[in-house]
Amino acid sequence: MNKDQVEGKVKDIAGRVQRQAGEWSDDPEQQVKGTAKQAEGKVQNAWGKGTDAAKDAADRSQSSAKPSQNVRDDDKDSTDTRRTGS
Repeated sequence: MNKDQVEGKVKDIAGRVQRQAGEWSDDPEQQVKGTAKQAEGKVQNAWGKGTDAAKDAADRSQSSAKPSQNVRDDDKDSTDTRRTGS
């Protein structure tokens, strides 16, 4: 979880509280402000999830791009037990 996800969740919750308070006090302006803050929080949270996913994908691709460790010829067993077909 990154900074944008945390801040987005906080804004989402604060917006819900503000919207609900506006409903209870019959204040449409507070309802609208709360809904806007809630939407802002959801967008910021989604942005954070997207950047997290991109970072994870980059990490995975970088780790899979490491060269494999090949066995050198002199490390192989000197006896070849394969059939040659002769």
